Amino acid sequence: MYQNLEECILDLEKHGHLIRICEEVDPNLEMAAIHLKVYEAGGPALLFENVKGSKFRAVSNLFGTVERSKFIFRKTWDATQNVVALRNDPVQALKNPFNHVRTGVAASKALPMKKSSSLPVSFQEIDISDLPLIKHWPDDGGAFVTLPQVYSEDPEKPGIMNANLGMYRVQLSGNDYELNKEIGLHYQIHRGIGVHQEKASRKGEPLKVSIFIGGPPAHTLSAVMPLPEGLSEMTFAGMLSGRRFRYSYIDGYCISNDADFVITGEIHPGETKPEGPFGDHLGYYSLTHDFPLMKIHKVYARQNAIWPFTVVGRPPQEDTSFGALIHELTGDAIQSEIPGVKEVHAVDAAGVHPLLFAIGSERYTPYQQVKQPAELLTIANRILGTGQLSLAKYLFITAEDGQPLDTHKEEEFLTYILERLDLHRDIHFQTNTTIDTLDYSGTGLNTGSKVVIAAFGDKLRELCKDVPNQLKDLNGFNQPRLVMPGVVAIEGPEFSTYEKAEEELQAFSNDIEKKGSMPSCPMIILCDDSEFISESINNFLWVTFTRSNPSHDIYGVNGSYEFKHWGCDNMIIDVRTKPHHAPPLSPDPTVEKNIERFFKEGASLATVKIDE
Repeated sequence: MYQNLEECILDLEKHGHLIRICEEVDPNLEMAAIHLKVYEAGGPALLFENVKGSKFRAVSNLFGTVERSKFIFRKTWDATQNVVALRNDPVQALKNPFNHVRTGVAASKALPMKKSSSLPVSFQEIDISDLPLIKHWPDDGGAFVTLPQVYSEDPEKPGIMNANLGMYRVQLSGNDYELNKEIGLHYQIHRGIGVHQEKASRKGEPLKVSIFIGGPPAHTLSAVMPLPEGLSEMTFAGMLSGRRFRYSYIDGYCISNDADFVITGEIHPGETKPEGPFGDHLGYYSLTHDFPLMKIHKVYARQNAIWPFTVVGRPPQEDTSFGALIHELTGDAIQSEIPGVKEVHAVDAAGVHPLLFAIGSERYTPYQQVKQPAELLTIANRILGTGQLSLAKYLFITAEDGQPLDTHKEEEFLTYILERLDLHRDIHFQTNTTIDTLDYSGTGLNTGSKVVIAAFGDKLRELCKDVPNQLKDLNGFNQPRLVMPGVVAIEGPEFSTYEKAEEELQAFSNDIEKKGSMPSCPMIILCDDSEFISESINNFLWVTFTRSNPSHDIYGVNGSYEFKHWGCDNMIIDVRTKPHHAPPLSPDPTVEKNIERFFKEGASLATVKIDE
């Protein structure tokens, strides 16, 4: 159990999970580029001991593998998991009280501990410019904090037990921010801090915010945990670290006594500045938009502080491990929250929020012979109305019927659905609604559409395992390639406008119809590069579900409406790049060449096997 970040780093190093980089490294793109290479190779955590322009060390890739993450939490993992499970199902404690004594001991670590009202002895006051100002991608707007713990309190119910701790990116420099006086705070919809800011603005008051960076790794993980109602992030941090969350109040701001760095400041009603661009976890830049402006009060650093950071980009990345840890820790929480749900999987390869796979139940009409989605549609609405799951664009949902299913086996799961999909019955749209802030496939920031594809019943078709003849030799559409059974990618003309796309897709559909029906291929992906999409299931998931807006980009062969319900013979998803899409991330070639020095014989990272 670690009292601080340095204890964790020394433990990882002792057990061969961390490498020190003693050479000077530039925080402008170099550190991020090194991290990305080492993460991709499944390499160790990295301690940068000589960061250009800063006296502080930096560490990355702490959570780079699930195995290393579980090693970090090995002493408290089981007990914390038991507490969360007990929270989901408290009846178990009543049935077997003596089995939960250890769980009670773990829970005793949960209550935060208030210390004195003076600054911890090891803290010193610094400026933002003293920090490692890490720029991650070439077109980023400046330096960002990528592993912050952003703390705010409910203005109507102040105090730590009603506080919110979230991980919202923070822009430290660049754009119009006045260095050392202002920073940008980016948070998406469905975030707890938004509720706090709304209440403060309604009262005409600034919202006090504290940003903790570092401290025990449990504090970092706590900031991204979707916790059960009534279980605060600070109590969870105490359980997972095996040590109560220690805090003080200085100048009215909450200070985490175990953090490596603390930034305090205020968000004033109505004050924003342009934030971004930022290379984000969907694999594209999130563009420049106005977000809350935080006016700096004071910045603190503990003695020998270490700056933790990560780099996000097209998945998988280090934050993929966060998702896996959350899934394992929360266990059956979703089943408790939504009756009838067996499993929900936010697909990492598709950027998490754009695509959900779910397994539900069909118990409404067991006496009927005909099997079709019924309860699944009720469950789908519950899923899309629950927390951050509501940000999803595509929800594929089914129920088990004589064979077990696993949503994490993406190709098998999709195959099962496509075999049973009634394309004239099972596609359900929601238009003009909210989607993920980071998703630029829609009609504006936070706005787009959703589609529920709910399939259940007897197998309707055998899926094609080769490109059907109907998709060969079409005028203006070429290079058809099989992606997986039942799914074919085909290249079309460059996208120009939606009006032109309507004409192109109508002609495309007509040409297919003329060649005869094609039930074995329920899904056609219209794209710019069919070879790339067909190379791997991850490429298919990433391109298809991050580059399409269901209401605007789903077409169909023999598509038609019946009482406002749309259906078709073959679904076509247009994933061609559109003018309003955000650009994909790509590294700087010069920086890539410069960092080769770290991987040559005799250098710190020479032992990390990089597959070129």
